[in-house]
Amino acid sequence: MSLSEPSRILITGASGSIGQAVTAWLLKHTTAQLLLWLRQPHKLTAVDQSHPRLELLVGDLRQPQAFRQQLASVDRVIHTATAWGDPDRAWAVNVEAVKDLLAHLDHQRLQQVLYFSTASILDHDLELLAEAQQWGTEYIQTKYSCLRQLMAHPLRQKIVAIFPTLIFSGRVDGRDPLPTSYLTAGLGSAMGWLWLMRFLRVKASYHYIHGEDVASICGHLLTTPHRQGPEHWGGMCRYVLGQAPLTVNGTMAQLCRYRHMAYPPGLELRPWLLEALVALLPIQLSQWDRFTMQRRHFVHHPITRPESFGLRSRFPDLATVLWAAGVPRRGPITAPPSSP
Repeated sequence: MSLSEPSRILITGASGSIGQAVTAWLLKHTTAQLLLWLRQPHKLTAVDQSHPRLELLVGDLRQPQAFRQQLASVDRVIHTATAWGDPDRAWAVNVEAVKDLLAHLDHQRLQQVLYFSTASILDHDLELLAEAQQWGTEYIQTKYSCLRQLMAHPLRQKIVAIFPTLIFSGRVDGRDPLPTSYLTAGLGSAMGWLWLMRFLRVKASYHYIHGEDVASICGHLLTTPHRQGPEHWGGMCRYVLGQAPLTVNGTMAQLCRYRHMAYPPGLELRPWLLEALVALLPIQLSQWDRFTMQRRHFVHHPITRPESFGLRSRFPDLATVLWAAGVPRRGPITAPPSSP
């Protein structure tokens, strides 16, 4: 089914960076009616709240009964809402509320659910990472538990599990309709320390993806017929979203080129040296912190990018990401204005 036909899509966490990017994409490329579930409407800045194809559901994800009628009327769902920090709230939002949301949907009418998780719970081959359940933060552990439940859920063949890697979105100065992601916000302080970091070397690698490329991938999935995933996942599809892997040392070299700084020979931070620094400095590491220090290479295969679906990445490299984020090639980084 194509969304050129009438369709109703529910977006949870609609005021977040991904929720707003997907909403903007769907308003531009489809005729679907969009139900935006959010707690703070004033944070919805990337779209016109009075748009005739938008309906705002203002309330807590833990109280789906408040929108029982609307939830039963949707054809597709993109679930981006999440919580972290407070273990009790994380479990209530990231596990129990997902189960309650699915229970309030019309299972006959429902065609597809795009469920956002995190790549932190997967290993290189996209299988569940046991250490994530054992040592992860409350956010990681609840995402792990929720996915295990979804793999056994009656709707699992209609679910697409989305695992974003590191997400860039918005601008460092906050002058973008889309919210600034935590990673983009951290660029300012990181660039301020580039003069020192360029002398250090770390053997590690990672993926990143830009929020607008995430939106185009989700838009494609939401506007094409749903297909089932591998049988060993109970028919559930899964996609780890990211560009080709980058090394940390290669990233430092790119940042130096972008900022017109020299990239001199450096000191390699070997594992034993990192352990010595932790022992000497007032740093407390959790078991998960230690695991990530030992693992160091956060790469996955296969990786999904817009080109995987015949689309084109808007942000295929770090230079385009830095430029879109408003990072100047020289001079100080302007911080976003403080919230009132």
